[in-house]
Amino acid sequence: MATQKIHIFDTTLRDGEQVPGCKLNRDEKLLIARQLELLGVDVIEAGFPVSSPGDFAAVAAIAAQTRYATVCGLSRAVENDIITAAEALKSAKYPRIHTGIGTSDSHIKFKLCTTPEKVLERAVAAVKLAKSFVEDVEFYAEDAGRTDNEFLARVCEAAIRAGATVLNIPDTTGYCLPSEYGAKIKYLVDNVRGIEHVRLSTHCHNDLGMATANSIAGVLNGAQQVECTINGVGERAGNTALEEAVMVLRQHPYLNFETGINTRLLAETSAMVSHLMSMPVQPNKAIVGANAFSHSSGIHQDGVIKHRETYEIIDPREVGMPDSAIVLTARSGRAALAYRLQKIGYDFDRTSLNKAYASFLVLADRQKEVVDEDLHVMVEQEQLVPVG
Repeated sequence: MATQKIHIFDTTLRDGEQVPGCKLNRDEKLLIARQLELLGVDVIEAGFPVSSPGDFAAVAAIAAQTRYATVCGLSRAVENDIITAAEALKSAKYPRIHTGIGTSDSHIKFKLCTTPEKVLERAVAAVKLAKSFVEDVEFYAEDAGRTDNEFLARVCEAAIRAGATVLNIPDTTGYCLPSEYGAKIKYLVDNVRGIEHVRLSTHCHNDLGMATANSIAGVLNGAQQVECTINGVGERAGNTALEEAVMVLRQHPYLNFETGINTRLLAETSAMVSHLMSMPVQPNKAIVGANAFSHSSGIHQDGVIKHRETYEIIDPREVGMPDSAIVLTARSGRAALAYRLQKIGYDFDRTSLNKAYASFLVLADRQKEVVDEDLHVMVEQEQLVPVG
C-alpha cells in the first residue's frame, strides 16, 4: 500500500501567538519561521495581517524570507481582510490566503447575527475574492465541530466551486469526541462533490484534552493536512501539538502516512518557541517534556536498563532529546542504583551494593531526588570499596 503524505500546517505564529502574554516581535517571528522551515513544515501560517501594522509587517517579512514552505495569511470573510492579506503575501514564493466564516448555529445566530444562506453567500464571495489574488486559497468553516454536517457539506461544496484548494474543518471549541470528528470528516469525504480535488484539513483545539486524538481521527478518515502548533500553544487550552501528531503518525508505520518533518529538530524547536514565548513546557508534556524519557520507578528503571523498549516506544534521539534518564528517588530499586553508581565510576559486589542501597533509601526519603554528588558523598561516608 502506497504511503500517503500528510501536510503539516503550522500556526504557531498565528493561533499560537494568541496566548495572553506570548506576543512575539517581528524578529522573533522571523527566527521561528526560519526554524519551522528547517523543521520541514509544509505551511507556515505567519499571522493575521489586518489585525495590526506589526502583524502585517511580520507576515510580509516571513513571506520574503521563506523559500520552500507555503506562507499563509489569515483573514475573515471581509473584503479588507482579504485585500490586506494579499498585500502582505506579495513577495511569498508560495502564498496562501486563509479565509472563512462561522458555520455553526451558535456562530450564525449569536456571533454573526445572520442566516445560513447569508453565510453561504459570504463564504463564496470571500473565496472568489481571495482567488483573484492567489491560486492557493484555504477556506475555514469556523466551529465546524458543532456545525450540522449537512449544512457544513453545502458550505464546503460552495467553497470548492468558488475556487478553494484547501478545506479547513476546525473543532474550534475542542468539543468533539475523536469518533465524532472522524465521522464528520468521513461524511464530507462521502458527500461533498469535488472534494477529491481539494485538500481536507484538521484544526483541533484542546479544551477537553483531545486535540491530537481528534486530528489523528481526521487523518484516518480522509484529512490530508493537520493544523497544529509547537508545544500545542494556542487559544485557551491550546491546539494540536505538532510534535505529538507527527510522532503518532511516525510510530504507527502500518497506517501508511508520512510527514516531511525532520523529527530530530523537534526538541530544539520546542525549546526555541518556549523561550521566545516565555511559555514553559510542562515536564510531563508528551515528546518534548523534560520527563518524557525519564524513569523513577524501580520496576520501570529495571526494564529500561535491560532493554529500553520495554518502557519507551520512542528513541529519545529521534526527537532530539538526550538519552533516557534514570532518576533516583525513594521508588528506585537496586538495579537503578547500581546503574547510576557505575555511570560515575563505582562497581560494587552484592554485599556492598546492599549496604549502599540501605543508605540510599534513607537519603531518598529525605529529599525528592538523589543526584550524582549525593552518591559520591554516600560512598565516602559509608566507606564502600568498589570491586577491582
